[in-house]
Amino acid sequence: MKVTGKWQAALLFTAFWAAQAVSAEETVHHDSWFDEGKLLATGGVSEVEGAGGGGLVPWGLISGYGSSDGIGVDAHGTYIHLPSFTLTTEGAAVGLFDRLELSYAHQSFDTGSAGAKLGLGKGFTFDVDVYGAKLKLAGDAVYDQEGWLPQITAGLQYKTNNQGAVIHAIGGQHQNGTDYYLAATKLFLAERLLLNLTLRETEANQYGILGFGGDKHDGYSTQIESSAAFLFTRKLALGVEYRTKPDNLAFAKEQDAYDFFVAYFLNKNLSLTAAYVDLGDIALQGRQNGAYVSLQAGF
Repeated sequence: MKVTGKWQAALLFTAFWAAQAVSAEETVHHDSWFDEGKLLATGGVSEVEGAGGGGLVPWGLISGYGSSDGIGVDAHGTYIHLPSFTLTTEGAAVGLFDRLELSYAHQSFDTGSAGAKLGLGKGFTFDVDVYGAKLKLAGDAVYDQEGWLPQITAGLQYKTNNQGAVIHAIGGQHQNGTDYYLAATKLFLAERLLLNLTLRETEANQYGILGFGGDKHDGYSTQIESSAAFLFTRKLALGVEYRTKPDNLAFAKEQDAYDFFVAYFLNKNLSLTAAYVDLGDIALQGRQNGAYVSLQAGF
């Protein structure tokens, strides 16, 4: 995986905030900062924009295995292969005292041969940086088993795109934008079932790869994202996700996305996720469905 300057900056960013939070938490002893106190798989995996969750949807869980007395850090690399495009993502996240999550992801969207068809040039690439934060507001997915209150978090993702000229040429209104979301996750331990519902306020086109807002619609809209996962064993999870998306650009209709995933948690330090993903029609190139693979490591 190529380590870019932005990637190095993100690691320094997350490490700095982790250090600040730890120094402020005087009751936490040095040897217990990385206590890995949460149950296996309850940190989720890294979704395509860097937040803790599934492959496409951020969940109400906080990344990492740090308990309310510790912190957790993870890094991930993700590759999505589609008929006309490829998407690679590298990122990192830190979970602070099972309360606050800070994340970063760098996305590289390679248009391949489709770039020539679109007049951009073969292999033309869109790069997007995603800076995220997520705060737990109420509930606990693990310990609130008696009631029906899910774990609820509020989050945001600030996205910057490097292709402003192209975005404006296709009808996009903004090069950068911010998504806001509210996620609720309920874990039924006895049934080995996880359910998640996320409401997102966004104006992103194709997750921000094609900018924000458009000539068809410019402004925020509410999108629904959902996930269901079954813990087949303690280490193996099978699930499905569905994510609606806004349709802002006149030149190409944007469609919803879904995936079927398998996540294997070797231990609390390493997990692998594989999925079949369908992102719908992208930029008039037909239905884009294919393989999703993500490796996550942390402590």
